[in-house]
Amino acid sequence: MPVREWEQDELFDEVPVLPVVVPLGVATLGVLVWHLRRRGLLTLPRAAVALALSVYVAGVVANTVFPIYLDKPAASVPWHTYLVVTPLVDYEAADALTNIAVFVPLGALLLLALPRWPWWRVLAGAAVFSMGIELSHYVTAHLLGGGHVADVNDLAFNVVGAAVGNGLLLALTQVPRAPRLVDRFRWE
Repeated sequence: MPVREWEQDELFDEVPVLPVVVPLGVATLGVLVWHLRRRGLLTLPRAAVALALSVYVAGVVANTVFPIYLDKPAASVPWHTYLVVTPLVDYEAADALTNIAVFVPLGALLLLALPRWPWWRVLAGAAVFSMGIELSHYVTAHLLGGGHVADVNDLAFNVVGAAVGNGLLLALTQVPRAPRLVDRFRWE
């Protein structure tokens, strides 16, 4: 009896997600809280931003890097098979909207955690984070049978999402009384 496509993945052992991302989230939270405490900035609202960043990083890694297969046979395909460098060719609007939505929180959270950074540096930080994800897609696809493709479109729309999050937080600070509330969460 032939194996159905959805059953194919069950034939290979995978790196389990939770044992990787939970320690990653806890370590990220530990580093961020340590940083806040060391600078004398540790308050409950700022710790909430640290927690949100930690959960965000763990969630993004869990949903973008995995699955990673342990014993999936290596395919002899050209290096560019898992790489898309042509913008907007065969790229679906749903993928663009998803990538934007996923990076909106990062744009706002980075602006809170790094309040002295100008908007362009926040976007550069989001681009570096996104590039790390795309690089992990490429490496895991070639070396570990990962299930993703590195795509320049994902990178571009991730940065757009961070810009939207950045803009939404800046727009919120224009609402009466909101700047005082937002300042309680800023790391300065």
